[in-house]
Amino acid sequence: MKEIEIHAQPDLLHEGEIASDIRTEELLVNMGPQHPSTHGVLRVVLVTDGELILKATPHIGYLHRCAEKIAENVSYRQYTPYTDRMDYLAAMNNNLGFALAVEKMGGIEVPERAQYLRVIFAELNRIASHLVAVGSYGLDMGAFTPFLYCFREREWIVDLFESVCGARLTYSYITIGGVREDIPEGFVSQCKEFLDFFEPKIREYNDLLSYNHIFINRTGNVGVCPADMAIGYGLTGPCLRGSGVKWDLRKNTPYCKYDEFDFDVPVGDGRFGAVGDCWDRYFVRVMEMTQSVRIVRQALERLSDGPVSAKVPRMLKLPAGEIYFEVENPRGQLGFYIVSEGGNSPYRLKVRGPSFCNLSVLEGLAKNCLLADIAAMIGSLDVVMGEVDR
Repeated sequence: MKEIEIHAQPDLLHEGEIASDIRTEELLVNMGPQHPSTHGVLRVVLVTDGELILKATPHIGYLHRCAEKIAENVSYRQYTPYTDRMDYLAAMNNNLGFALAVEKMGGIEVPERAQYLRVIFAELNRIASHLVAVGSYGLDMGAFTPFLYCFREREWIVDLFESVCGARLTYSYITIGGVREDIPEGFVSQCKEFLDFFEPKIREYNDLLSYNHIFINRTGNVGVCPADMAIGYGLTGPCLRGSGVKWDLRKNTPYCKYDEFDFDVPVGDGRFGAVGDCWDRYFVRVMEMTQSVRIVRQALERLSDGPVSAKVPRMLKLPAGEIYFEVENPRGQLGFYIVSEGGNSPYRLKVRGPSFCNLSVLEGLAKNCLLADIAAMIGSLDVVMGEVDR
């Protein structure tokens, strides 16, 4: 809707001239919470001036389930399934973060075989998560075929997870003390077969989507987040590394024997625009899948015989005190802050979700950008609303 005031007489305006006192009216646009490109029940209120976004305000809370409060009323072991439901695209990684926090506070030693199994499943889940991010991002930009290809490969990973724990989305497989049970016979060979099949497919994704001229025009030099801005907003994971900051907890503060593995930390380089644009954030995820393949191969070779879980009491009690521990999730740093009074459930549990912090930068990215680019920015952040709201 435009309110136009032209004080000059129309017949006095020459062709191609625009009246200098034309005034447009700001329009409020509700995007979501049932919009496909918001990747969940996210509502973004846009203040627009024509096709220009003056302000973008995310509104959250549509998926709030009191996940932190519930921890005060269940035991430590009972809380593991609730971590699955936070970032439901990376349930293995959520299980791992919570288990490591409890184990560090309780002084629980995890067997070596279990540690390598944890790395294998965490990295397979990272690949599966990034496949959803890459495929759905192509869908946001109008490319349907990459979405089908990515989900084809993800299905193989989900089949591997199902063979181990019987679940395909929320696993509760990584538990306090190790993993729930050992891998079935033939799992290692099936996993290697998948890696051999999957690695060449990454080049296929690049030919199909990453280097597609239309995709580059939609994402290159769009939603630029410089390094200082990314750090200031507390971005982590691919959103931070996409801005050129080489920070990964698996390298900088290793856990689960990650210091034993040889892998690189990909960062954005501004190949098709400024460093930290939507394309950089997207492509970091593509490159991370290659590195996860490298890690899984090494972990499979190091896998030795032995127990897969420490002996942990069913009603585990932690000593009084507090601890904060964080891991590198597919979306960034996931931290668990536990306060214990010596009982078998936390006095207080606080979760630092990477999607929550990453989403905060949207308002800064979208200002003075075009309306058509907001979907590209939201997709490049790769948020999961179950983790944002908790």
